[in-house]
Amino acid sequence: MKLDKYQVLSAVVEQRSLTLAASVLGCTQSAVSHSLDALEKELGFPLLKRGRAGVTLTDEGERLMPAVRELLGSRERLDQTAAAIRGLDAGLVRIGAFTSVAVHWLPGVLKEFQADFPRVDFRLLNGDYHDVEQWLSDGSIDIGFVNVPCAVDCEIIPLMEDRLLAILPEGSRFANYPKFPLLECETEPFISLLESSDHDARRALEAAGVQPNVRFYTKDDYAILAMVEQGLGMSIMPELLLKGRHDRLQILPLIPEARRTIGLAVAAGEKAGPATRRFVDYVVRYVREEAGRG
Repeated sequence: MKLDKYQVLSAVVEQRSLTLAASVLGCTQSAVSHSLDALEKELGFPLLKRGRAGVTLTDEGERLMPAVRELLGSRERLDQTAAAIRGLDAGLVRIGAFTSVAVHWLPGVLKEFQADFPRVDFRLLNGDYHDVEQWLSDGSIDIGFVNVPCAVDCEIIPLMEDRLLAILPEGSRFANYPKFPLLECETEPFISLLESSDHDARRALEAAGVQPNVRFYTKDDYAILAMVEQGLGMSIMPELLLKGRHDRLQILPLIPEARRTIGLAVAAGEKAGPATRRFVDYVVRYVREEAGRG
């Protein structure tokens, strides 16, 4: 049984495209197609189906993928451990992150880590809270940045508390307010993330007993910023996401105050290899140093 066939399958499922998978794997599309055909013949059932939404798994493929991810994860841990025994820090670390972390933390910590351990490679997946939790659950990533509390069966390391802030168009009627009363969300047009992603604002609003006047839904944080800038409504966003931005927005603290806790979820038990564990240490140190500078 050759693991390269399963790596090809995993890449196609992740990218939902043979062409994109070939690009990620550094081979031709025909090579990807040939590998998948060979694997399906070897297993005796179809794994993939093609449609308007791209390439998706068949029912048989869905049943097989947890075992495939476990197989690939075991191989990566073996490679990392063998490299550590030889005195070489090498391997692949798969990371899942949401937007604010991907923009403001990961570039810095990756730069520091790569300077010390250039032989370690990374695969980065960017999504919302729900995506990261799903990737952790199905074994697609080794570590993931999560909103604490998190329901996945992982070791959770709390990293930082992050204030939630109201964002409003410039020139709104709250221009002279020192803080934004959450109760006003019941009358102001509210722009919300999808329910699966909107843990932060929803928790703050529910804790205050407020029913927001939601006019728009989107999955993209930066789409919300652009819509607020155009005067379509207001929203609630984490302070880290707004760091360094110069949009035409009014940003106010909330009454009552609300925060989120950002944590790092690490594969439980022995599932995290040496390179992954070493990277976790770098993340924790980097975030603490950033907090100290702030």
